Amino acid sequence: MTKDASLLIEIGTEELPPRALKRLSEAFEKNLYDRLSEEKLLVDAAQDREIYATPRRLAVIFPRVKSRQDNWISGRMGPYKSAAFDVNGKPTPAALGFAKGLGVDVSRLQEEETDKGPRLVYKQVVKGRSAKEVIPGVLEKAIKDLPIPKRMRWEKLETEFVRPVHWLVVMHGNQVIKTDMLSVTATNTTRGHRFHYPKEIKLRSVQSYATQLKDKGYVIPKFSERRSKIQEEITRVLAAGKVKGSVPADDDLLDEVTSLVEWPCAIMGNFDKQFLEIPKEVLVTTMRDNQKYFPVVSRNGRLLPHFIAISNIQSKKPKLVREGYERVLRARFSDARFFWDSDRKTPLELRVDSLKSVVFHVKLGSLHDKVERMQQLAARIAETIGGNRQLVLRAAQLAKADLMTAMVGEFPALQGTMGRYYAQHDGEPPEVAAAMAEQYLPRFAGDVLPATTTGQALAIADRLDTLIGIFGVGELPSGDKDPFALRRAALGVLRIIIEKQLDLDLAALLEKAVALYDLRFEPGGVADDVFDFMMERLRAYYHDAGIRPDVFEAVKSCRPTRPRDFNLRVLAVEIFRNMPEAESLTAANKRIANILRQAGDKGSGALSSELLREPAERDLAATMTGLAGKLVPLLEKGDYETYLVRLASIRNAVDAFFDQVLVMVDDEHLRANRLALLSQTRALFLRIADLSCLQG
Repeated sequence: MTKDASLLIEIGTEELPPRALKRLSEAFEKNLYDRLSEEKLLVDAAQDREIYATPRRLAVIFPRVKSRQDNWISGRMGPYKSAAFDVNGKPTPAALGFAKGLGVDVSRLQEEETDKGPRLVYKQVVKGRSAKEVIPGVLEKAIKDLPIPKRMRWEKLETEFVRPVHWLVVMHGNQVIKTDMLSVTATNTTRGHRFHYPKEIKLRSVQSYATQLKDKGYVIPKFSERRSKIQEEITRVLAAGKVKGSVPADDDLLDEVTSLVEWPCAIMGNFDKQFLEIPKEVLVTTMRDNQKYFPVVSRNGRLLPHFIAISNIQSKKPKLVREGYERVLRARFSDARFFWDSDRKTPLELRVDSLKSVVFHVKLGSLHDKVERMQQLAARIAETIGGNRQLVLRAAQLAKADLMTAMVGEFPALQGTMGRYYAQHDGEPPEVAAAMAEQYLPRFAGDVLPATTTGQALAIADRLDTLIGIFGVGELPSGDKDPFALRRAALGVLRIIIEKQLDLDLAALLEKAVALYDLRFEPGGVADDVFDFMMERLRAYYHDAGIRPDVFEAVKSCRPTRPRDFNLRVLAVEIFRNMPEAESLTAANKRIANILRQAGDKGSGALSSELLREPAERDLAATMTGLAGKLVPLLEKGDYETYLVRLASIRNAVDAFFDQVLVMVDDEHLRANRLALLSQTRALFLRIADLSCLQG
């Protein structure tokens, strides 16, 4: 074996979960890289790695891996020299015990300087192990640490993995590293396409891995290359079919289809134009989610009666394959048309009562109960933001009725969307119909927000009701587990309020939501817990927006309960932080906070002008008094930016005060008056944020 060589590790399996394939392959590479780095086997830690992932394999190639670890020096620290030897230089029990524990004589121990003086140390050269000894353990730990929620067992084996394993390749250079793992023994033999080349392929070298699989095995092992191939195939069949349309960008679908095939071949199919009478979303969901087909649209986004399917085989009879795809889609579209026609025969209003039979949560009642709570909470929100109370009450009443339709029963992802279509068919007001879909916005990070006030009120009420209810029964998110999507719900509420600039008191709404549950759970502290939980989501929101954590903490410390107001403060403090006066005033705020904390509540008294003895304290008091009247109107209209800019003008007066005035003087009355002056100075800032939280 050469001094260093490429390392290939491949795990061959039954078909892997398509939505998890990319994440699994990336985690596999990272785990292997981390373990190889720990074992100091990588020649260059920054070297590029090749990641391969197909439905039937996870593989990684590291270009330069050592054949043996370098020798290294192991050191164990013992007692300090002062405790290791007595005044005559003889070893003490501490030194003798340390040496005995190592199995060596005291004379083998060395001295090493530390911050606290010389200390005994035992050093020895440890011989590095060979790669063939280390790599099996590296692989075992990398596999163990993969993010697999539920592992499988197969046959009568005790082995567990995401799917049954059929082969394993572990090659360093041209040599196989003997490894028994996952019920198989490592070889230099991989396998080709399940249908085109269901045979073993003996690898000539690590470098020939991808080429042999592609040229002989009908497998494109690299995920990114296969993904690009699918895009090329889509373009090819569109051009060949002379269709004046395109496939909308859809990274998630493209990744999933890439995870389903090893040798992608695109086929364009067609469907009856009459199906276009069904809502576009139904057709797209059927093609995308159920069949993994790519829909085709015109230049203006109108759905065309064509689709593109990606086959995993290069058929000699593509016409038969296309007809099979079309036949399956025709049956699904026929079902959808039946649902569409039959659902419209019953108005949404007549479906509301049936929500009584649907459990929202076993401890929190039915969906009908939830709807009634939503009506009251949404109406209150609408009154505050200038919405139409009657429209909101109607929208909330119908909000969940589409869950009882056959279409949503078949396609749950279309809840809200179908509610909008059915409300339009029933002749409901346009804003009510729009709110049926808007109540679920935003569905994901970066998604659009509800455009109508009715939709905004409904979306906020729905999420707050869920947050309070689930917190009330104690089923909080934990780690990466969040079955009720409470984190997303909290962030959705905050985004709507902030980005739509709604002047809502979040704390008051949470208290109202608690009251509407009518003691279904012990209410004490639930509103505060949800508020704090939402503030943590707000922290993440500002982090993603590039706002520094100390700016968020400065505002949070004042506990504003209106998210829109909170946002205005954050933006003002962010601007203030970059002003020339910020550093001096921030330092002064920290100093004032420390002085007042040490003095207890002795700064809470009234300020006496008669006790202002020093020119600097008189100047600070006069500056504050003159500024206070100008600041109040700014505070009332939420112009926090101008407020802080004007407040920055007291910098010189504050600096002079600390340069020339001693606060903690012996005179009790004088000391209390100066503390009161500092307290009032700090209070001017605390109306916006606690600047003492800001870092340099």
